[in-house]
Amino acid sequence: MSDGNPAADLGCVGIDLGTTHTAIAEVAFDESGVTRAQVVAIPQLVAPGAIEARPLLPSMVYFAHESETALALPWDASRDYCVGEYARQRALQAPSRVVSSAKSWLSNTLIDRRTALLPTAAPPDLERISPVEASYRILDHLCEAYRSLEGLRGELTDKDVVLAVPASFDAAARDLTIEAAVAAGLENVHLLEEPQAALYAWIESMGGDFRKHLHVGDVVLVVDVGGGTTDFSAMLVQDREGELELSRVAVGDHILLGGDNMDLALAYALKAKLEQAGHAVDQGQLLALWHAARHSKEELLSRPDLDKIPVAIAGRGSQLLGNSLRTELTQQEVESLLLDGFFPVVPLSARPLQKARTALTQLGLPYASDAAITRHLAEFLCRQAHAIPRRESEVPSGQPNFLKPTALLFNGGAFKCGLFRERVISNVNDWLVTANCPPLRVLPGEDLDLAVARGAAYYGAVRRGRGLRIRGGTARSYYVGIESPMPAVPGIEPPVSALCVAPIGIEEGSTCDLPDQVLGVIVGQPVTFRFFGSTVRRDDRAGTLVDPILPQEIEELAPIEIVLPAESRSAGDIVAVRLQAAVTSVGTLSLEAVPTKPVNPNERWKVELNVRGEGK
Repeated sequence: MSDGNPAADLGCVGIDLGTTHTAIAEVAFDESGVTRAQVVAIPQLVAPGAIEARPLLPSMVYFAHESETALALPWDASRDYCVGEYARQRALQAPSRVVSSAKSWLSNTLIDRRTALLPTAAPPDLERISPVEASYRILDHLCEAYRSLEGLRGELTDKDVVLAVPASFDAAARDLTIEAAVAAGLENVHLLEEPQAALYAWIESMGGDFRKHLHVGDVVLVVDVGGGTTDFSAMLVQDREGELELSRVAVGDHILLGGDNMDLALAYALKAKLEQAGHAVDQGQLLALWHAARHSKEELLSRPDLDKIPVAIAGRGSQLLGNSLRTELTQQEVESLLLDGFFPVVPLSARPLQKARTALTQLGLPYASDAAITRHLAEFLCRQAHAIPRRESEVPSGQPNFLKPTALLFNGGAFKCGLFRERVISNVNDWLVTANCPPLRVLPGEDLDLAVARGAAYYGAVRRGRGLRIRGGTARSYYVGIESPMPAVPGIEPPVSALCVAPIGIEEGSTCDLPDQVLGVIVGQPVTFRFFGSTVRRDDRAGTLVDPILPQEIEELAPIEIVLPAESRSAGDIVAVRLQAAVTSVGTLSLEAVPTKPVNPNERWKVELNVRGEGK
């Protein structure tokens, strides 16, 4: 079967470009339909001179010292950096030469994500790279490793690729992910939200039996706690002409909170133990402890039979474990510190605590100020109370009004720990009891490390009409800031209102009809476009003008500073324009300013919600 795409008959590939690990899966087509999604083992350097193919590729890039000569790969004998397992191992001895958590940096709106700043603690001999470059190197390794495998049809760069991203990724982060993929040679790329990928993996694994677990009216809550982000999504099960249909109805805000935070919390606990034993721990060693804690945590959570695991990092001034600091991490420490710190029992009225960031900001990422995932979940369910339209009479007087899930699907490596899953289930059930609702049904999950890759591959088949599709469109509404005309007043900024250019639920590839309103843009000089987003304003339509802008409803996104080319006009001219908006096929927002009196037939300025810094 072919859909006209040159990659249509070469199967579909799903990629989970995770904060901690990267995974890849593929589906192929035969005469009977779609074969089951299969995980592809990724060849990678696991020790000097040793190559192995493993299901997970650690999302780390290690830059070798000039004295090292054993990073050669079968497809590159002169490689001076490596991606994967050996990079992860080197993070314990030489953390300042390792880029980790590139995905978190890619979503960091406080920086220019094309700036070379990683590793943040790089030594003088090491040239830093940008978050986009780091993501490209991981994807490039995937392409090269895939090419080296036997028995696979075609190049990865020739196939339809579905790349999973957090549901909470804004348009800029999505666009930068696409940019990294294209740089690696992946031309046929589509994005998919990770919680949807997890649900697709569950549907695929159930086969036709998924209808036994889902019923019309069900609200499926997906709780995804990965290495760098916590994502909440809700899917509604509906009836369409006698068939089940899934629609994504709610997505949480971007929460930079996940396994990295847990690892850092454990690193500080290990640091305290070393200091109690009389050892001073500097910032470089703390970074090594952070990487060591990640490895130890994963071992302990995946092997409950282990009581403890030794932890060793290089001593001050040493790159070798022969002169090392040694301690241990116990199963009890991991469970108690992480369970109570990240999954406390909270009431439905709980909200994330707003406080000044301290230790977590030392790594340069704007982590969530409150580590309690259950508090973030309570806020999400209450904020999304109106995600499913209901009559007021359906909410009995005196009962809390919140989005009430009926089924729960876990995703993300954090939930390998049964205690974490049990805590979330019991806490949400406590909230449901207050509304006289039945307890959650927990959907039997797939492999928490590999579900997203498998679900993304399956979605590639769904895009060709082979399987149940989850509908939903854009996860948030988008707005552009419009400055109101007013006389200059010292110390007072001109008021800004927000013009809705893409409401919630617009499908990718759609245009948005905006009112025939004339605005003015300045050409030939630096200007700033302010963009906003909302996950709760569901009644706004394209052209709705929001004034005042309420921060509890609308979040300001990263601004775009550009120079719109003057071409045949003079720099500084104010040009009367009308706006046209569209959501691209990869889910980013495209905004065009079309002159009412163009100087040539093709004159228009295009701004995409990203950080390119160039007008078109």
